[in-house]
Amino acid sequence: MVSILSSFESRLMKLENSIIPVHKQTENLQRLQENVEKTLSCLDHVISYYHVASDTEKIIREGPTGRLEEYLGSMAKIQKAVEYFQDNSPDSPELNKVKLLFERGKESLESEFRSLMTRHSKVVSPVLILDLIGGDDELEVQEDVALEHLPESVLQDVIRISRWLVEYGRNQDFMNVYYQIRSSQLDRSIKGLKEHFRKSSSSSGVPYSPAIPKRKDTPTKKPPKRPGTIRKAQNLLKQYSQHGLDGKKGGSNLIPLEGRDDMLDVETDAYIHCVSAFVKLAQSEYQLLADIIPEHHQKKTFDSLIQDALDGLMLEGENIVSAARKAIIRHDFSTVLTVFPILRHLKQTKPEFDQVLQGTAASTKNKLPGLITSMETIGAKALEDFADNIKNDPDKEYNMPKDGTVHELTSNAILFLQQLLDFQETAGAMLASQVLGDTYNIPLDPRETSSSATSYSSEFSKRLLSTYICKVLGNLQLNLLSKSKVYEDPALSAIFLHNNYNYILKSLEKSELIQLVAVTQKTAERSYREHIEQQIQTYQRSWLKVTDYITEKNLPVFQSGVKLRDKERQMIKERFKGFNDGLEELCKIQKAWAIPDTEQRDKIRQAQKNIVKETYGAFLHRFGNVSFTKNPDKYIKYQVEQVGDMIDRLFDTSA
Repeated sequence: MVSILSSFESRLMKLENSIIPVHKQTENLQRLQENVEKTLSCLDHVISYYHVASDTEKIIREGPTGRLEEYLGSMAKIQKAVEYFQDNSPDSPELNKVKLLFERGKESLESEFRSLMTRHSKVVSPVLILDLIGGDDELEVQEDVALEHLPESVLQDVIRISRWLVEYGRNQDFMNVYYQIRSSQLDRSIKGLKEHFRKSSSSSGVPYSPAIPKRKDTPTKKPPKRPGTIRKAQNLLKQYSQHGLDGKKGGSNLIPLEGRDDMLDVETDAYIHCVSAFVKLAQSEYQLLADIIPEHHQKKTFDSLIQDALDGLMLEGENIVSAARKAIIRHDFSTVLTVFPILRHLKQTKPEFDQVLQGTAASTKNKLPGLITSMETIGAKALEDFADNIKNDPDKEYNMPKDGTVHELTSNAILFLQQLLDFQETAGAMLASQVLGDTYNIPLDPRETSSSATSYSSEFSKRLLSTYICKVLGNLQLNLLSKSKVYEDPALSAIFLHNNYNYILKSLEKSELIQLVAVTQKTAERSYREHIEQQIQTYQRSWLKVTDYITEKNLPVFQSGVKLRDKERQMIKERFKGFNDGLEELCKIQKAWAIPDTEQRDKIRQAQKNIVKETYGAFLHRFGNVSFTKNPDKYIKYQVEQVGDMIDRLFDTSA
């Protein structure tokens, strides 16, 4: 048994010694085979780089248009070939071939990027912009307006190219191309909107056409509300005119506001809408840019993109300021009023502006605040110059209304103040920005200001504006008093002041000016009524030279039934003659005077008629049947009712 086992062990050892060398040899053979296969694979891979140029040259030459995916695939092959030759055979002529091909391909991609942006970037139509900025707040069904600057397929191609150029092309020139093209479109879009307003200025209202097809149940859009013109006050003035309150004659060195060119409204509305359009379009541009431009280049590219459009708006704004400055010099305050709605809109839009301009350069961010400051400064100067001009208006002897009606200076001053009703906060801020509180002796409570030197509470601004309006009215009253002295007839002077004071009071009452005045002058309304009544009394004294002839204290005393002496008869004749002549003279003169306010005209006529009729009636009753003349018709020319009819025709040039 032991012998058998030993023999078996010996055989196993021999077998092992025989197999192990064979196994090792087999392993070596397998390894050699794998090495050969790997070598062949590497050779194939290397050889493929030598064929890249020839395989891709045609595709690169034909360009990426219409087959961007395939083109980028070829560019990836070329790039790998460049990397291989640079690492393994930098002196190889093949490296130059693939490098040249890569550069040519990159240029084609840059060209394709420019071409896609140029061909598919379109100016946004004015109609669509008006929809975008929300023309109608009253529209019940408000549809979102989305801008498609580039078709979706084109946008995706542009994004792919931009990412490739950044990642593989190591090129940023396309960003310049992008902002130049988009900047041009943005600028042209805003200019197109402005031109749309100009061309449509002849049509009624603000030009507007809905860009989105509406459902049958969708209300028709109305023109957008005009964000601040002087129409409201002009309409008020027309209403007053219908009620006989408007001035008819009399000039001043103020250019009449009623004659304001409608083009100013068009230009103002156009500029305001262009500002809103810039904000919306800039927001849309940033959304588009964020998909195409790398994040760390977005702010800088956006800053460059908006410069032309923003500079255009700022330049136009500065031109408005410059025009206002020139208008102030020539006392054309209607032109200055264009600053008010624009400034109000700029302030309202500033938060959106600031949000849009986040991340841009400081010089870009400061453009709008700079324009706002300029407009506030020129607006404050206009307000002050207007007040001074009202005070110092030199027109006294020329162009004074011969009939004593409302002076043009009065109607212009009131109309100008009525403009401020729509811009109370804006005008108050203008005054506050110039620290005019000291000028008006208004104490400045620290609680009325914020941390910003130009930000004041609405209550303080309101008091400041109220004080300013009272100052203008005070200056106007002083000027009117001075002008009234031009009239030689004190009665006509009184009628002139009465008409102007009454016009001022009624105008204040019919608008909200009276509430604004009452903020600092509680007794203004009562004061005007007292002035009006005082002028009526002054006018009534003009009739004393008529009624004095027939008042009882100046009548002769005689006994009833006793024959009159010649002296007494002559005195009665003189009384009748003096009354008749005075009545005829006054009626002839005062018939040409004017009291535009129907209510006041009737009131003054009636009061005077009652006084004269009562006095004349008593005189006639006493002496009408007295035998003081052989020809009574010569002296008793008028009956009581006839006198009343004559007074009823006063202040009526048509009578």
